Amino acid sequence: MENYQKRTPITQWAEDDKPREKLLLKGKASLSDAELLAILIRSGSARESAVDLSKSILHESSDNLIELSRKSVHELMKFSGVGEAKALSIVAALELGKRRRNAEALEKPVITTSKDAFERFYAGASDLNYEQFWVMMLDQANKVLRVISVSEGGLTGTVADPKKIFKQAIEYGACNIILCHNHPSGQLKPSDADIRLTKKMVQSGELIEIKVLDHLIIGGDSYYSFADNGLI
Repeated sequence: MENYQKRTPITQWAEDDKPREKLLLKGKASLSDAELLAILIRSGSARESAVDLSKSILHESSDNLIELSRKSVHELMKFSGVGEAKALSIVAALELGKRRRNAEALEKPVITTSKDAFERFYAGASDLNYEQFWVMMLDQANKVLRVISVSEGGLTGTVADPKKIFKQAIEYGACNIILCHNHPSGQLKPSDADIRLTKKMVQSGELIEIKVLDHLIIGGDSYYSFADNGLI
């Protein structure tokens, strides 16, 4: 039988090293991602403390919370010591974090920078495993009228139809629009197809006096702005 190194249970740790007590004494900012996750799952397994189990879960997601948020309940349950209740707690907590960020963006409905637009798109784009294309409809003062999904694709591409996009822009009374699509790979550099589509959209918008302000590519928690890089 394989021998495992004996671990000191969390209950026997120094007070400052226990995640819950550390949060109370030092505040939430003092905890690592693994310690926060340990508070959610409450207990580990016979082999690992809650913190060690949390580190293992994060390690399998490249220590990236965006990657972790893409895992399903069943994928999380593959870890020894993670049952359905713990897996559901993790998924629910990460979804709440995503919705909180989206709520913050909704409190600032006027778009003045690419960062403003990114925050508004982020919740829907950050953890998808396939490409999707969105359009943000804006009024003359750049207040958000609506954000709509116009197409979904596979792992490597999506198709956006300019006719469909501008038809909906007219229906919503948009004066300006911002385009956005995600790259599940995390690669932010626009492809030749992305550049061609953006140019076509800008030219089409000019004909009907609906300005394309920007086109964002979102990968994980970062983005690329065509406008910031002089491509619009």
